[in-house]
Amino acid sequence: MTNDLIAKAAIDRRLAEIITPVIEDMGYELVRVRLMSGKSTTLQIMADKPEGGIEVDDCAEISTAISATLDVEDPILDAYTLEVSSPGIDRPLTRLKDFDMFEGYEAKLETAELIDGRRRFKGELAGIDGDEVLINVEEGTIGLKFDWLSDAKLVLTDDLIKEMLRQRKAAGALNEDAFDEIETEGSNEENT
Repeated sequence: MTNDLIAKAAIDRRLAEIITPVIEDMGYELVRVRLMSGKSTTLQIMADKPEGGIEVDDCAEISTAISATLDVEDPILDAYTLEVSSPGIDRPLTRLKDFDMFEGYEAKLETAELIDGRRRFKGELAGIDGDEVLINVEEGTIGLKFDWLSDAKLVLTDDLIKEMLRQRKAAGALNEDAFDEIETEGSNEENT
């Protein structure tokens, strides 16, 4: 069995085949693709820069390129809304390298089959060992084969938020000066 947390369903895998070259040629990486149906159909694409820190303008650029490619390929029969976003702070972990990159942070993992009587595991990521994801749980460090995973994501914690802000600041993507002159309600009133 080959795991594909990036694109789970057959249509998602087909869409990933079409859009991955487009995204990679632009210098980005595909994190996840999901075609979701309900009252309306939405194609959700999550992308990131290899070093992290994708911005709104990047998402707009990706959306334009993907939209043009999908118009030509036409893999979706119904009308749909294209949504391109960053993976967010509590991002899904979809590639083996993600588990290594986010070592030391809390995550929730879910397996397709029962492993020692359970499917859900929550703990601190401890990196990877070959094709196994290592996670520190209450019982100690365990290894779960990447192929066993059906879902995985980071847990939003203060440490994770601090690290993401530090990375954005280091990359020059966070301009703290922009926050120096925030006006709040009543800030223009004169003191009497």
